[in-house]
Amino acid sequence: MKYDFTSILDRAGHDALAVDVPASYEAPFDVPRKEGFDIIPMWVADMNFPVCPSIQQAIAGRLQHPAFGYYEPRKEYYDAIIRWQTVRNHVCNLQQEDIGYENGVLGGLLSAANILASKGDPILVHSPTYIGFTHALNDDGYEIVDSPLIKDENDRWTMDYADMEKKIIEHHIHAAILCNPHNPCGRAWTKEELSKAMDLFEKHHVYVIADEIWSDIMLGGHVHTPVQSVNDYARSHTVALYAPSKTFNLAGLIGSYHIVYDPWLRDRMNSETKKSHYNSMNVLSMYALIGAYQPEGYAWTDELLQVLTNNADYACRFIKKNFTGVSVSHPEGTYMLFADCTEYCNAHQISLDEILHRAYQVGVCFQDGRPFHSSDCIRINLALPFSRVQEAFDRMQKYVFTK
Repeated sequence: MKYDFTSILDRAGHDALAVDVPASYEAPFDVPRKEGFDIIPMWVADMNFPVCPSIQQAIAGRLQHPAFGYYEPRKEYYDAIIRWQTVRNHVCNLQQEDIGYENGVLGGLLSAANILASKGDPILVHSPTYIGFTHALNDDGYEIVDSPLIKDENDRWTMDYADMEKKIIEHHIHAAILCNPHNPCGRAWTKEELSKAMDLFEKHHVYVIADEIWSDIMLGGHVHTPVQSVNDYARSHTVALYAPSKTFNLAGLIGSYHIVYDPWLRDRMNSETKKSHYNSMNVLSMYALIGAYQPEGYAWTDELLQVLTNNADYACRFIKKNFTGVSVSHPEGTYMLFADCTEYCNAHQISLDEILHRAYQVGVCFQDGRPFHSSDCIRINLALPFSRVQEAFDRMQKYVFTK
C-alpha cells in the first residue's frame, strides 16, 4: 500500500481522548491496568492511523500566511464537497446553496429538530441507538421514542417497519432520525430498505434527519445510498448531515455540513444554525476539508477501506471461532463492531461489568453497549493497525472471554 496504516501511533500526551481518559470518567475507565499491558484504544470512534498527507499539507500551506482574521468560506470548500459527494455518493445536481456549515453533526441534528419539532415532542430513533443521539435529544428536551432493530434469518439488523408505524401513530411523531450507515450496528441500508422507510414517513408526513457521517466507510464492497436520493419526498423532506471527521480522523478540528434541497426547509435550517452565533467555521478546519477532498484523499480512503474490511473480517471470524456465546453481525459500514455477550454472560454467570473489568485490566478498551440501549453488548472500534487488532483479540481470548 502507498499509505501508512501499519505504524503504531504513540497518542499518549497528544490530545487523544481515546488514550488520555480524563480522571473524571467513571467505570470501567477507572479500572487499574495490570503491569505490562499498554492501552489498545477501541472505544471512542476515532482512528489510530496517521492522517492523509494532503490534509497536513493543506493546513501547513495556510499556516504560511501570518493572518487569521475574519473570513468567509472559500469557493474551493464548496467545490470540494460537491465533487466528493458526486464522485463518492453519486449525488446529482448538488449546488453550493444546498450546503450549510455545522460545527458538528449533533449540533446540526438539534438545529434540525428545533425546526421540525417543539421541545418535549417525541422523535423516532432506532435502537441500538448512537449514544450521541441520546445525550443530545435528552439534553435539549426531546422525548426519544425508539423502534428496536431486529435481526433477520441471515443475522442482519433490519428495520421493523410495523413497529415504526405503530410508534409514529401512537406518539404523533413528525420527525425521525435515520443513521445511515447505522452506528453501532454497522448496517449499510439498501435503497429498497430506505424506500420502504420513506414511504412510511411520507404516509404520516414525517420529516427525516439523516446522520450520514459514516457514509464514506463502506466495507467489503457495500455501497452507500444517500437518504435524499431515494425519492422526491426524501429529497424535499430530509436534512442530511455529513462530515470528513470519521473518514479522515478530523474530529479535533471541528466541522461538518448539512445538505438541504427544499428551499423552505433550507431557509429554516440556515436560520436556526445561525441563532447561537457559535456555529462558525475555523479557517484551518476549512483547509482540512479541502485537503481531505483532494485526489490524494480519494486514493487514501480507498486504501483505508481495504484495511478496515480486513480488520472487520478478522474480528468477526475470531469471535465466531473463539468466543462461544458472543454473537456479532458483520458490519457493512462504519469501523465499529457491535457484539452481543448475553449468552456468554448467562453461561458463565457473570455480568457485563465483569467483562469490561477484565478487558480494561489488560488494556483492551472497548465500549459499554448499555448506553446504546442494548444490554450485555459491547462496541469495538476496529480502526487500528492490523497488528493492534490481533493483539487486542489475543488478549480478549486469554483474559476476557475465557472458556
